[in-house]
Amino acid sequence: MEWISTTILEHSALQAVIIISLISAIGLALGRIRVLGVSLGVTFVFFMGILAGHLGISIDSQMLNYAESFGLVLFVYALGLQVGPGFFSSFRTGGLRLNMMATGVVLVGTVMALGLCYCTPVNLPDMVGLLCGATTNTPALGAAQQALKQMGMDSSGAALGCAVTYPLGVVGVIFALILFRKLFVRQQDLNVQEKEDHNHTYIAAYQVHNPGIYGKNLKEIAQHTNHKFVISRLWRNGNVCIPTFDTRLEEGDRLLVITSDKDALGLTILFGEQENTDWNKEDIDWDAIDSKMVSKRIIVTRPEINGKKLGSLRLRNAFGINITRIYRSGIQLLATPELVLQLGDRLTVVGEAPAVHNVEKVLGNAVKSLNEPNLVSIFIGITLGLLLGSIPISVPGIELPVKLGLAGGPIVVGILIGTFGPRIHMVTYTTHSANLMLRALGLTIYLACLGLDAGAHFFETVFRPEGLLWVGIGFILTFVPVMLMAFAAFKLWKLDFGSVAGMLCGSMANPMALNYANDTIPGDNPAVSYATVYPFCMFLRVIIAQLLLMSFL
Repeated sequence: MEWISTTILEHSALQAVIIISLISAIGLALGRIRVLGVSLGVTFVFFMGILAGHLGISIDSQMLNYAESFGLVLFVYALGLQVGPGFFSSFRTGGLRLNMMATGVVLVGTVMALGLCYCTPVNLPDMVGLLCGATTNTPALGAAQQALKQMGMDSSGAALGCAVTYPLGVVGVIFALILFRKLFVRQQDLNVQEKEDHNHTYIAAYQVHNPGIYGKNLKEIAQHTNHKFVISRLWRNGNVCIPTFDTRLEEGDRLLVITSDKDALGLTILFGEQENTDWNKEDIDWDAIDSKMVSKRIIVTRPEINGKKLGSLRLRNAFGINITRIYRSGIQLLATPELVLQLGDRLTVVGEAPAVHNVEKVLGNAVKSLNEPNLVSIFIGITLGLLLGSIPISVPGIELPVKLGLAGGPIVVGILIGTFGPRIHMVTYTTHSANLMLRALGLTIYLACLGLDAGAHFFETVFRPEGLLWVGIGFILTFVPVMLMAFAAFKLWKLDFGSVAGMLCGSMANPMALNYANDTIPGDNPAVSYATVYPFCMFLRVIIAQLLLMSFL
């Protein structure tokens, strides 16, 4: 048995891989256990690492630093790729208001942390660690540690502070939501209608009775209106056809139109009359309506199509088909000519069978090719992120130049590539499961190394008087910003409680609290608000963690 103790205890590359893998496996298994409906998930790996470090288990310091840095980079870059497509769109109208409120949560917590740093004996590096734990934000902790290392300072205190306050950060948001609901939310406040999405596709039938469009083709009509629409089918004299841009409308033509809720009334004025048939029902027998036409969902898999506008392909005029809907990441989009296509888009194509088959050849529809990850773009993105993170940025009033570091650089590049990559024909598509695997793998390795590094002095820190102070500060940094902004959003800005709860969970990067909100609040408003504010708040906390240390140390 001597070889076992030698393999596990003596420092080597093999020993490092074994220790990190064991900590990760045990932590992930125990993280599935639910207590009062709450589980820590991958975060339990952090506490398993702390326990291993406390028991005297260690690995080579250079191996530890490498694995921790690699895990962090992998996690934040994959996170940036995931949130990138929706990052900038989250600032539109309602999303802008939600993000402003969420920013308030971030700023209130940051200002409180600075104030407590001057009112208590806790130094700034430790306070930043407490803030990261109270907001359950490990990428921000990684950014703070990189900033401390850049300044030649010890970063172990920040990791210890995060470890002490992280459990309270998880349950503190849930406790705040429960208390706020008990004190301020009435039963009728919970019976709100889900947010009406005016941009989802809507199917309507119209009959042409507007003399102003008689004899005009669809291209001319589309140019003289601000309403967006796609005509799927045209009935004329008992025959069904797929109209093209050159098709001229005549009096009495019946049109099946794909549009959005907000444009439906305007199109009634444009065409003349809307029919009463509800074409949005799932049980409508399309085959009985037009037996010559087939409808097929085709997936964009050809790299040449990635980043091209739908109108530039001229599929309707070339093949006599119509694209009625486009699905992307579970979201249904209107098939307008300006829409930029991405790999993985699912297009609903309507037309005669031979024409649809030809369109299938143009778009690809090779599903198996999407299952092969495009590792080239991932490694290029990571490289660009690390280069960006290493660029020194001079900020007035700060002695040392600020760097985005291992956490900030990759997440910025990930967001930019996820958003703009398809527009420059860069293949950035990864399946949801592949992205989830990258994030989970990176975060698990990072948390295992982080816990192992902090574990040697964890318990002696917690069970001394300063440890109790840290716990109290962590609870304040979690509870007070959430309660203040919940009151402001609910009472002053009159936001419904579901949206308030989702906004608070997203601003605190707390998926466990979101699970509680989804289980106890009707509708999907919590999930929608969470997804709206999460990307920006994650990015903001990563940057603020570094700026705090650079500005005030």
